[in-house]
Amino acid sequence: MSSRAVPVRALAGGVLSATLLAGCAGTNANPTGPGGADNRYVAGDGSSQLIKDRKPGPQATGTTLDGKQLSLADLTAASGANGAGSKVVVVNFWASWCAPCRGEAPALQKLYEERKGKGVEFVGIDIKDYGKEAATAFERTFKIGYPSLYDPDGQVTLAFRVIPPSAVPSTLILDRKGRVAARIIGSTTYSRLGPLIDQVAAEK
Repeated sequence: MSSRAVPVRALAGGVLSATLLAGCAGTNANPTGPGGADNRYVAGDGSSQLIKDRKPGPQATGTTLDGKQLSLADLTAASGANGAGSKVVVVNFWASWCAPCRGEAPALQKLYEERKGKGVEFVGIDIKDYGKEAATAFERTFKIGYPSLYDPDGQVTLAFRVIPPSAVPSTLILDRKGRVAARIIGSTTYSRLGPLIDQVAAEK
């Protein structure tokens, strides 16, 4: 596949098995995370999948890094019939200790700024970080404008059965009906994620 192409693979039977990630651990991320040797993390290859057979998305709720309650259902809730008026939601799993997360952060922020007025929301899930101070410093450094749920024990992440909770970073796109429409396992880029968001947002 050409490196210039957007690598989107349609999944006829739903999401890929997490076992496909076996052996994909890389050197750009802390392999253990803050929890030590028992909390090993998988670094994906950044490939993206557009999901055809979509399942209802998780009803995840939690507290943001600035202490506010946030529910994904509130973001994806329809204001009209058949999902009309609801938003596409981009969910990014990250941690301050994750080098690929730092690499993709500027692209995510840029896409958020460009798409927030077009019916697209962004939400971060800060998973198993060193603490709120490290996480908020990350957000200040990269001038992140969208909220992130603080998930120190990984309980919020467990609601997302369509990705392995050990994959950091990862990104999901929820369609206007709150279903998981696409995913990227591993770090992403502006040119890869942007067209994928636009494709889901353009769906009727």
